[in-house]
Amino acid sequence: MQHKYTIVVSAVLGALAVSIGAFGAHALKTTLQMNGYTEVFQTANEYHFYHVFAIALVGILQSQEKFNNKWLTWAGYSFLTGILFFSGSLYILSITSIKILGAITPIGGVFFIGGWILVAGSMLKK
Repeated sequence: MQHKYTIVVSAVLGALAVSIGAFGAHALKTTLQMNGYTEVFQTANEYHFYHVFAIALVGILQSQEKFNNKWLTWAGYSFLTGILFFSGSLYILSITSIKILGAITPIGGVFFIGGWILVAGSMLKK
C-alpha cells in the first residue's frame, strides 16, 4: 500500500515542478534575468524533476514485495527532503537574491545522495 502513496507524492511533485518551471519561464523571466539567477532557477527545477522520477522509482520498487523494505521508505523521504532543501532554497534564492539561502542548498544535496545510497542498499539488503 505504501507504494501508492509514494507514487502519488511523485505525481504531485511532478505537477508542481512543471508549474514552477512554467512560472519561472514566463511570469518570473524578467525578475530572474534582472537578478542574474535564471540558471540557478533552472538548476533548481532540473534537480526537482530528476528526483520526482527517483521518488517514482521508489514507489515502483515498493510495489515489488521482494524489494519493499524500510530502506526504500527512507529513500523516498530523503529525496523529498532533498527537493525541499536543494530546489526550494535555490527557487527562493533566485527570486529574492538572499544569498545566505545558498548555504542550505548543499544540505539538500546530501539528502539526494543519501536517497540514492538507500535505494542501492535496499537492493543489496535482500
